[in-house]
Amino acid sequence: MDINRKKELIEAYKNRNPEMGVISYRCKETGESFLGISKDTKADFNSANMKLNASWHPNKRLQELWNKYGQDGFELSVIKVLKYDNPHEDYTEKLESMREQCLEADPNAMKLWR
Repeated sequence: MDINRKKELIEAYKNRNPEMGVISYRCKETGESFLGISKDTKADFNSANMKLNASWHPNKRLQELWNKYGQDGFELSVIKVLKYDNPHEDYTEKLESMREQCLEADPNAMKLWR
């Protein structure tokens, strides 16, 4: 790959608008939900799945359920999407507020991380 193409790809990655929102891991068997904020839903699902499959996810209850029921025992979803314009702005507070609303609406939900 030539250097100009590499620079072009890096710039495109920096200026992309990844999907941000509240992600959910819901255990089909128990109904327990684990909600996390995400600044890149695709990347965060990949990261959490990797940790769960390696048995080193920081949420011990989620890890316990994952070990028992496996990936097929869970419904993974983005339950709320944040609409935004500037990918360089920090939306952490807004995302945390969205997650709190989701936690209040679901008595079986708890925080995934953060």
